[in-house]
Amino acid sequence: MAQLNMIFPDLIFQIFIQPPAALAVVILIIKFVPEICHKGDFLFNLAVKIKVISLAKQLFFQKGLIEAGCDEAGRGCLAGPVVAAAVILPPRFNKKLVDDSKILSADQRDEAALIVKKKAIAWAIGVVDHIEIDKINILKASIKAMHLAVAQLATTPQLLVIDGNYFIRYPGIPYKCVVGGDALIASIAAASILAKTHRDKLMQDLHLQYPHYGWDHNKGYATAIHREAILEHGISPFHRRTFGSVSDYIQMEIFEEVADI
Repeated sequence: MAQLNMIFPDLIFQIFIQPPAALAVVILIIKFVPEICHKGDFLFNLAVKIKVISLAKQLFFQKGLIEAGCDEAGRGCLAGPVVAAAVILPPRFNKKLVDDSKILSADQRDEAALIVKKKAIAWAIGVVDHIEIDKINILKASIKAMHLAVAQLATTPQLLVIDGNYFIRYPGIPYKCVVGGDALIASIAAASILAKTHRDKLMQDLHLQYPHYGWDHNKGYATAIHREAILEHGISPFHRRTFGSVSDYIQMEIFEEVADI
């Protein structure tokens, strides 16, 4: 049911924009006959498939406003910064040129990033490093990175559209959170592409200094190769000391030091 609760606001949002009958039926079943949903994932999976297949990506969340899509990259990594982007697209932007960065290849992302930077009314990047992440936690760091990106926009937006389900309001600008927004709203998809490509470049540069961890491929995520490299070579200055395998390694080192005393 947790999955259903997360997707339901998305489905309601979509039905008002483009209401296919099949999706309406799914929403009504989920809303008014919730006990059926406990019997399996069929309805949830059906809702997801209809959402992805039946609905075209929307260019804007609300037409008539200067709208900035915001997304981040690197939230779940063991190393490196979290990077966010804010993008204001023009009214006639071809939404087919962008997609959720996670389903594009590296070459497709690079090409799309060039298009977004060329066509966007305004775009900006915000970066919060690993040290700040460890100090304030990754959720606050992700939101801070988005705030930094918004603050650098050459054009002030009238609405921020945020990928996810939580945000801290940026002073003076209303916002709307959209779960799975990078697959639904073109401006968020554009932001996801800029955030991802910018962070990938940063991690590729760090890989040249610390090649043991495979950051040129895993970009700091907790792959088996990355975790094994931490055990073999220790942690780098760019690892997030409060995260998973990194924290476990630090605790293990402390335990061994105490045992040697």
